[in-house]
Amino acid sequence: MPSAPAEPAACTALQTEFLLRLADTPLVLSQRLAQWCGHGPELEEDLALTNTALDLLGQARLWLTLAGQVQGQGKDEDALAYLRDAHEYRNVLLAELPNGDYAHTMVRQFFLDVWQFFLLQALARSADARVAAIAEKSVKETAYHVRRSSDLVVRLGDGTEESHARMQAAVDALWPYTGELFIDDELDLGMAGQGIACTLQSLYEPWSRHVGQVCRQATLALPDPAQARHAAMRGGRQGRHTEALGYLLAEMQYLQRAYPGGAW
Repeated sequence: MPSAPAEPAACTALQTEFLLRLADTPLVLSQRLAQWCGHGPELEEDLALTNTALDLLGQARLWLTLAGQVQGQGKDEDALAYLRDAHEYRNVLLAELPNGDYAHTMVRQFFLDVWQFFLLQALARSADARVAAIAEKSVKETAYHVRRSSDLVVRLGDGTEESHARMQAAVDALWPYTGELFIDDELDLGMAGQGIACTLQSLYEPWSRHVGQVCRQATLALPDPAQARHAAMRGGRQGRHTEALGYLLAEMQYLQRAYPGGAW
């Protein structure tokens, strides 16, 4: 016998979860990049990172607003951003990792920029017009982010002896976290089955191709792809995070937690 259709409440919960996954990675990454404001290696880079952080925050706001509307519990983007605890966040672990040196920040940004670009490109063809509209708007910004981070990876990787060594160390340290970007669970497969999203697995080939091309230009050696899958750090999209996220949220949510309901 065919399985019974999901209850409306269950569908709403799944759709909300899906949208939070789309929102939380750019939201958390934006906060990480904002920590470089005033501390960049040079003024141009300081401004560029801040602008990237603002782009990501704008994308997160669009997803969070839609998530609040779908959830139907009267929560707006601010409530979802500032009034959830760490275990309720659905970002990938790579986004929440501490900045480290500039090499770590740029390698992390590069890996996530390329992933976000192909994800948004696929979502722009979503059967859900609201999802498609947000993705179509966001992918234009993300295309620029990919160009910028790709260029910096090449410049630093194929630069001085020290910059090369720092970039290679960053690639080696962050590589295990890339495995999570391509691991589908039941929610991913369900959204893909409805034509709302793609599977994460389908993003691996274009992501791997672009990352490989850039790293070859940068004279950076990529670890074995099987290593990323075997040793994949995972769980962020299901709410299992590193302790780093708790410290990050304490910083990000301080004002709203200290003065509940405060508004400008």
